[in-house]
Amino acid sequence: MSQQTYLASKPRYEILDGLRGVAALLVIGYHLFESYYGGGPNQPINHGYLAVDFFFALSGFVIGYAYDDRWDRMTTWQFFKRRLIRLHPMIIAGSVTAVLLYYFSDCSTFPLVNQMPWWQLTGMMLLGMLMIPVSPGMDVRGWQEFYPLNGPQWSLLWEYLANILYALFIRRFSKVVLAVFVALSALLTLNLTLNIDVGGILEPRDWGKYTVVGGWSMTADQELIGLTRLLYPFFCGLLISRMGWLTKVRNGFWWTSLMVVVALCVPHLDGHEQALSNGIYQAVCILVVFPLIVSMGAGSTVTGRSARLCRWLGQISYPVYITHYAFIYMQMSWAERHKDLPTSTHIFVAVCLFILSILTAQAWLKLYDEPVREWLRRKLFKRQAR
Repeated sequence: MSQQTYLASKPRYEILDGLRGVAALLVIGYHLFESYYGGGPNQPINHGYLAVDFFFALSGFVIGYAYDDRWDRMTTWQFFKRRLIRLHPMIIAGSVTAVLLYYFSDCSTFPLVNQMPWWQLTGMMLLGMLMIPVSPGMDVRGWQEFYPLNGPQWSLLWEYLANILYALFIRRFSKVVLAVFVALSALLTLNLTLNIDVGGILEPRDWGKYTVVGGWSMTADQELIGLTRLLYPFFCGLLISRMGWLTKVRNGFWWTSLMVVVALCVPHLDGHEQALSNGIYQAVCILVVFPLIVSMGAGSTVTGRSARLCRWLGQISYPVYITHYAFIYMQMSWAERHKDLPTSTHIFVAVCLFILSILTAQAWLKLYDEPVREWLRRKLFKRQAR
């Protein structure tokens, strides 16, 4: 059977690439602080978890831009292959990184680590590589996650679901139907952030009553949280692309980067987990601020050194996101065992791990991800100029 045609990639929105990288670096910082502050109200990068919702908004816009006008030349299976080539190699890399460092994370925070035989760990790695989520009963770390080897992989499960929904159904929606769908999804966001809890499915959450935090475990309420976090941002991004809602501003990359940093670093409102005002803030970020940032980033231009910075940030964003948490597991273990060391030592270790996370991601990108994706394109498609 002849190879299917590979449609060349469109020009990229470089500012959006840069913003993805800015958010990914903030995620590393957020997770490094978790070793000392957890997810509580004193976290310095307090709303760093909202980076996931921002990533979904960026992805929705990019999917709409890249594929909405190509369905006359592309089959659904071709779309799925393109998305697998883009996303899956680094999922495998994340699983490998997590396994290599797994036993270095042994501590009371992860009570199951020293109980796991290597063969069971290898089986869990294979499940992660295949994107097969596991039930809480198959946990190998103690946090009851979809992917206990590499926690951040949970968001890729929802990303895959968004791609499936788009390809099979939502790409066929008219602009009006898509807008109605996005509006209904916004109601789900309000249901979660304001803890309205229509249906009474949400369980009590230690990390806050009014929050979107969650979506990484195979329980009914966690699955609702994950679906809620996905639907509005992703398909609002798609709607922005389809409607052409672009906003041009001068120095767009720097202004939008500042907006991302501020949005993720605003302190916990009212200073305690059960603050309704904090839920309102999260709703405003997801429903209004993140779509505005996407619109501004897509509508503005960047040149020179700023453009080169955006390209590098975009290249590193996904590798650093999907591989960095193996180092966070290690840091949590180290911090627990060395509580009496000076604060300056803890800061030094955190900075070193921040740099190591970036260097590791860069190595995975250049030595593995880019060559493998190019090889897969050659094997699965034949080239065609746009």
